[in-house]
Amino acid sequence: MKKTLITLLKILLPLAIITWLLASVDPEDLQQLRDRQKNWGTLGMAFTVAMLAVCITFVRWYLLVRTLHIPFRLRDAFRLGFLGFLLNFVGVGSVGGDLFKAVFIAREQSNRRAEAVASVLVDRVIGLYALLLVASGAILFGGVPQSTAALAAICNATLLATSVGAVCIMMVLVPGFTRGSLSEFVTGLPKVGHTIGRLIESVRMFRNQYQVMGIILVMSMAVHAMLAVSIFLIAQGLFGRTPTLGEHMIIVPLSNVAGAIPFMPGGLGTFEFAMEKLYVIVPADGPGDVIGVLVAMAYRIVTIAIAAVGVVYYWTSRREVREVIERAEHANDDDSATS
Repeated sequence: MKKTLITLLKILLPLAIITWLLASVDPEDLQQLRDRQKNWGTLGMAFTVAMLAVCITFVRWYLLVRTLHIPFRLRDAFRLGFLGFLLNFVGVGSVGGDLFKAVFIAREQSNRRAEAVASVLVDRVIGLYALLLVASGAILFGGVPQSTAALAAICNATLLATSVGAVCIMMVLVPGFTRGSLSEFVTGLPKVGHTIGRLIESVRMFRNQYQVMGIILVMSMAVHAMLAVSIFLIAQGLFGRTPTLGEHMIIVPLSNVAGAIPFMPGGLGTFEFAMEKLYVIVPADGPGDVIGVLVAMAYRIVTIAIAAVGVVYYWTSRREVREVIERAEHANDDDSATS
């Protein structure tokens, strides 16, 4: 019963947020958007840039897995990557894309389950930290166009999270942190100790791979910059006057931070809400004629089109995928029971 209610909330809450955002759009603005000629070439470029960014994340994960000497082909990274990307949208139950990928590799490499989980955990952590680095870089070097209390709070929180992340990275590089009394203490914490323990174990496996980890971090930062470019191109293709690319480098990463909230499937709802608000408070000259929620919805359509590739993979291996999803659900339930 509790699991059913949580699933319903995951569906209804994002839909309620998006419905409210769309209802707040001026009907005249919507009419002007419908009447305006679209730049389909620019919109096509936006799709291409977003697709390349997503493909880079699959290559990033492939490098992580191969670093652990797990037999793994690049085409399998793309196959599982697209399936995982699809499940991030439709996996409203307990199985998301990350868990699916980990269980799938562990299924084929039964004696390397810990390493498989480590590759997915580290991939996600690096991706999130790279997102903070891109946002912090835009704030520090691009400059915040206008200073409002809300924007200052968002920027300060982002910079603080980036700094805390840097300290945590330095700490885990010290062997005494991952092996010793401090490690035992944090892994014994209620609720979060089990998750922290898995992450620490993952760090142990990758600690000495400095060159590969550096390359992967740069790849991750490039991904987030490319997604900002993609959304900038979407705005350019739909509207006449838009915020600058530099301002999008602040708007998009911060919106993606909001979209990273795990409760929402694919960040649905929280990403759109953040985009709508940040388009108003970030640009120095205002949002122009851009309607933030409509740009976010157009970007959502682009990502759904990319996720559609995962549908092709699903239909070609339905039985195998269903079996992995069932195993992932059991694994998730077991982890919840022990944490």
